[in-house]
Amino acid sequence: MDMERIGIIGSGRAGGALGAALASAGYPVTGVSASSRASLERAARLFPHVPVLAPAEVTSRADVVLLAVPDDAIAQVAAGLPFTEDQYAVHLSGAHGLSVLQGIAATPVALHPPMTFTGEPTSLQDVVFTATAPDRARAMVERLVKDLGAEVQWIAEEQRALYHAGLVHGANHLTTLLAQALDVLREAGVADPAATLRPLLTATLDNTLRSGHDALTGPIARGDVDTVKAHLAVLRGRTASTYAELARATVERRLEAGRLDPDTAARINEVLERDLTGEAPR
Repeated sequence: MDMERIGIIGSGRAGGALGAALASAGYPVTGVSASSRASLERAARLFPHVPVLAPAEVTSRADVVLLAVPDDAIAQVAAGLPFTEDQYAVHLSGAHGLSVLQGIAATPVALHPPMTFTGEPTSLQDVVFTATAPDRARAMVERLVKDLGAEVQWIAEEQRALYHAGLVHGANHLTTLLAQALDVLREAGVADPAATLRPLLTATLDNTLRSGHDALTGPIARGDVDTVKAHLAVLRGRTASTYAELARATVERRLEAGRLDPDTAARINEVLERDLTGEAPR
């Protein structure tokens, strides 16, 4: 069976990486649209033999059209393209499902690679794509993802926002959390905060992905109220509010799991509540 022709609307980081991976897997990329200087340079680098065309012409030459545009632009861009019933319109947003593509002639597909892209060719081996699509598109999606060396899981339309919230909370907010931790270590006089944190972070991430909350160590796992109190005191004016919110969530999970006795949990929560209301811990 001949591989589907791939057209790419928008040569951003995700679209460029996915298009390049499909090309490497043998899929013919028949056209790409690009408008900004950065996207034009990316298209020339990743697809040196693929013509840069207007979006309508990219669409007319493809069987599968990748809508690699910002989330808020998907509906408007899709509505303006000359799709036919024989085509697939595939957007790459994690937050959106199929409703953003309603009304177009092509078969709609939401296909999200939970991966950070740099604009360079990226291996998608072992990435677990998350897809939402009508039954008639499932075989095509599964074959395409398999050809990339990746896997696919299916998410219901009504669960897309919840799925994406989980990714953002775990990945994007992790960056914010670590940036705060690096600042605190730097203020404490640590010359290379990243080198200091890296072994602990690597072990914690691996253990948590394997064991969930059972991997927790530290003062709350030990029920060490005085250490939590001391932390809040030195973090005041820095990152005390973030620390306190996450500590409170940690206490709740430990309590639910039966890993923290109720009296100790209450004492920690009292310390945290005083911090969140602005009263200095005693």
